[in-house]
Amino acid sequence: MTTRRVPPEVYAVEIIQFADAPPEELTAFDHVNFPAYPAALAEHFGNPETTIITSEIAAALIPTREYVGVRYPDLLIAFDVYPEARVARNGYLIPEQGKPPDFVLEVASQSTGRIDETVKREHYASLGVPEYWRYDPSGGLWHSAKLAGDRLVDGAYSPITIHRTDDEHLWGHSEALGLALCWEKKSLRFWDPVSRSYLATYSEERTARLRADARAAEAEERVRQLEEKLRRLDNP
Repeated sequence: MTTRRVPPEVYAVEIIQFADAPPEELTAFDHVNFPAYPAALAEHFGNPETTIITSEIAAALIPTREYVGVRYPDLLIAFDVYPEARVARNGYLIPEQGKPPDFVLEVASQSTGRIDETVKREHYASLGVPEYWRYDPSGGLWHSAKLAGDRLVDGAYSPITIHRTDDEHLWGHSEALGLALCWEKKSLRFWDPVSRSYLATYSEERTARLRADARAAEAEERVRQLEEKLRRLDNP
């Protein structure tokens, strides 16, 4: 696969960088960053030279140091783009990347819940974002639904079907990611239909490593004991 080249303008001396996200937009930590979903998604998709997976980074049509016209999605994913330009710009400038992000997600909070479903929904549609998802860890106190997604059809968002197993388990299919987004007992999860498993959180990865290390240590101890027994047999 040929790696795309970074647009020359990102090397300009006077490049306009986006401002960092304002405090009221910082809602992703507990449900996106702490579980380490950007890392899990990056490992799942691969191609780091042409894939952007980031959180609470500016996305806009025009370079600016102001907040007007800029959104800071809690999770942004884009394929076949320029990660170096994103770093240099401190944000995702759509004309520079050549396309809108493929996927954005907002996590509900008491302060942002209302605009996630109204103002941001309209704005992401105007930016041409193919899929816009909303996840409410409160279970529907801040959003009108625990989990919701929209797919861009003829310039307007059309709701994605959300399936309900029971009150604690909901899911919808993301065409952009090829994954299912799940609301599992107030937690956000990503289900891979190919491997038929969830993308692991940091805690799950750490637990798996500790268990693997413990099994390896047990195996080494059994080998040591067997070797000791063989030495005793050889030297009665």
